Amino acid sequence: MNLIAWIILGILAGAIAKAIYPGSQGGGILGTIILGIIGAFIGGSLLTFFQTGAVQLTATSLSIPGVFVAVLGAIVAVFLWNLITRSRTV
Repeated sequence: MNLIAWIILGILAGAIAKAIYPGSQGGGILGTIILGIIGAFIGGSLLTFFQTGAVQLTATSLSIPGVFVAVLGAIVAVFLWNLITRSRTV
């Protein structure tokens, strides 16, 4: 997939994931793009694992099912990012 398609997929998946996930995520447009691209890899890898049982680093394509899988992966990425960066108050 070319760079423009990756950016479009990143914007779509990241923006939808940020809209679905509760709470404030911040990060701006660049953070949204990166979140969506990481989500495409997470979603594509999980989909490949559930379909074939093999662990492979794959990404989704710029299609309706690909965007859906990328959004699910981006939601997982937002959840993991919130676990890593949340502040601990005592």
